Amino acid sequence: MEFTEWIRGRTDEQLRALVSARPELITPVPAHLEGLASRAASPSAIGRVLDRLDRFTLAVVETLAVRDEPIAKDALHDLIGRALGSGDPTHPRAAGGGEPGDPEPALSAALDRLRDLALVYGPDDALELGPGVRKVLDDPAGLGPRAAEAFRHHAPEQLDEMADDIAPGTAGSGKERLAAALAEPAALVASVSPEARGALDQLVWGPPTGRVPNARREVRIESARSPIEELLARGLLAATGEESVTLPREVGLFLRGGRVHRDLLAVPPPLHGATRDPSLADRTAAGQAFSFVRAVEELCERWSVEPPGVLRTGGLGVRDLKRAAGELDLPEWVTALVVEVAHAAGLVAAGGGVDGEWLPTSGYDLWRVRSTADRWTALAATWLHMDRVPGLVGERDDRDRPLNALHTDLRRSSAPGVRAATLGVLAAAPGLAPDRDSVLERLAWEQPRRRGPLREQLVDFTLREAEQVGVTGLGALSGHGRALVEGGGAAEMLAPLLPEPVDHVLLQADLTAVAPGPLTSELNRWMTLTADVESKGGATVYRFSESSIRRALDAGHGGEELVAMLARHSATPVPQALSYLVTDVARRHGRIRVGTASAYIRCDDPALLDQITADRRSAALRLRRLAPTVIASRSSRAALVDSLRAMGYAPVAESLDGDVIISQLESRRTEGVAPARAVASPNGLDPEVAVAAVRALRAGDAAHLARREPVDAPGGQVPRGPATATISALQEAIKQGVRVWIGYLDSQGNATSRILEPARMEGGYLTAYDETRAAVHRFALHRITGVAGL
Repeated sequence: MEFTEWIRGRTDEQLRALVSARPELITPVPAHLEGLASRAASPSAIGRVLDRLDRFTLAVVETLAVRDEPIAKDALHDLIGRALGSGDPTHPRAAGGGEPGDPEPALSAALDRLRDLALVYGPDDALELGPGVRKVLDDPAGLGPRAAEAFRHHAPEQLDEMADDIAPGTAGSGKERLAAALAEPAALVASVSPEARGALDQLVWGPPTGRVPNARREVRIESARSPIEELLARGLLAATGEESVTLPREVGLFLRGGRVHRDLLAVPPPLHGATRDPSLADRTAAGQAFSFVRAVEELCERWSVEPPGVLRTGGLGVRDLKRAAGELDLPEWVTALVVEVAHAAGLVAAGGGVDGEWLPTSGYDLWRVRSTADRWTALAATWLHMDRVPGLVGERDDRDRPLNALHTDLRRSSAPGVRAATLGVLAAAPGLAPDRDSVLERLAWEQPRRRGPLREQLVDFTLREAEQVGVTGLGALSGHGRALVEGGGAAEMLAPLLPEPVDHVLLQADLTAVAPGPLTSELNRWMTLTADVESKGGATVYRFSESSIRRALDAGHGGEELVAMLARHSATPVPQALSYLVTDVARRHGRIRVGTASAYIRCDDPALLDQITADRRSAALRLRRLAPTVIASRSSRAALVDSLRAMGYAPVAESLDGDVIISQLESRRTEGVAPARAVASPNGLDPEVAVAAVRALRAGDAAHLARREPVDAPGGQVPRGPATATISALQEAIKQGVRVWIGYLDSQGNATSRILEPARMEGGYLTAYDETRAAVHRFALHRITGVAGL
């Protein structure tokens, strides 16, 4: 059966399964099913879909690729069964039932999947690989090329000499005689020395190539002096270059004893690790999820007031990352994760001027007012699907330059797929915290073509970041983490596990406040402004000081307001020492005012200014008394305020109009890019898109099959009829949504025919899809000669 006709014979449901599993086939949507079949056979499309196959399914493809002709399912069953019988005898080999060692259930499931992916087609008695698959699989199952291909670069004279040596008296060309002899290589293999046989054994299970000196040198059997020369002279090795040789496929299959694969498992290898109590794992993950949400919130709040700058090369500076880590009380790699997820979620972006600063976005304000469970779901989904790799922060690139957080070089296109695959492995073992090696072994079985150092590194990053984000707890996938992977219900499962935020603190006589639990967002922001965090843990301890009270006063709060807020949010009476501290700082706050002279000092109490000018520490400020209540300085206003505060005074800055400047600026925002929306399909294709694509493919294929070449008048016949009948027929076609065949006069007056799917008719023009030219066009109604049905 021809591949295109097989594609055309698939049902709509099967075609939807095909384009959902291979979305690259409809990007863009082909004009017809023949185009879909052609695109499915392209090397890039085949390479992508092969990368998604598990080890057993890929082995079925490789077994089919070894044969040049179609094969019956029974014969394929025998070949696969030999490989399964050579594996671990204690491991179950049947998937979905069947006796151990029986590949029938797993083989049937693999063939069904390969048909759904259009990699295999045809009936069970004549299974065939899709076109182009053999070309993509250069060395299927570690086997080299066939003899005819392996010796294609040899001179005909050399092939004749080799054939005379190993197959004397046979007829045909040297290449044909050599290929025939290698098809049954038992005698040739038996004639070589043990050393030469050992060299063959090293190439049997792949890779089938090796490097030897002077591989191109012509050698006869009687003149062979080394094991390699023995093999070259007998054609058991083929020279493919000056120093490279390959093992012909026929020889490799013989040495493998008829098996295509050495050992094969029909089901994935088991996972090993520590068993966890699911409820304990869920609670642990929920606590970490809450901490991660609070870390993102605290980062955005701090950056809204003191935003770090954007490096000239892009990204966040090393010092700024260290400072953020200290403020959040987190390790640097966790801080980098918090920063990267906040950026990928659209909560942080570059803005703020020419040089640029990292600022929270307006989307952060919308995110902040949502419930904690919804906020975590947004962050965790962003982490799962983002192509940025926070774990690379601090490493060096190919040019030995450090990789900074928020730098564009942190993008890796394979990162989302590795995260999804790793969490999929954890989801397959509920209540188990699998160790790293078993996870890597399982992934190597599930995606054998996707291997390498970067992949292992991404798996390590995923396992530790999942724990930090709150997707896993104690190494096991949590219930809300499973819901996140499966695409829904994560917030509902997480919400009952989260701690209830409290709206009060416990004020103590030593000028500290203890938060007995996680505070509400507003109270947490107010406490962070008014006091300094002294310690974190099960209960957060805040310490009030003169500088922290002054910070709140600088932000525009009054002394009485601060005392009232403390009384309202404290479960204990406000200690007298704290009340005195607030009152004393508020009383002194603002008595001295600093303006611009470069800067000046103004005070209604001349004695206080006398004290300042007499202080030896003020000499560096180069003060000058302008009036009993005014002192001018050449220092800047900011420097003057800082210096006076260092001397023990409590000045405030004032504007040119004499108004107090609130030094704690309002939170700043910038515009950010919204995060990408996750779609329902695990392959990134919306199910509605698949339905529409199949509908379009069917319509385009019907038009392609019914397409007729334009007929030129007057030699040919085109539809003709009265204008009123033509208009009525077109209106009916638009109403019924059917195709019509029209006669049309071009700009030179030549009559042609078109197959159209009319859409609308207005202003003397018909808008229709021209299937003859596969495009939408407008046709002048007065040029349409007639309409005929199809």
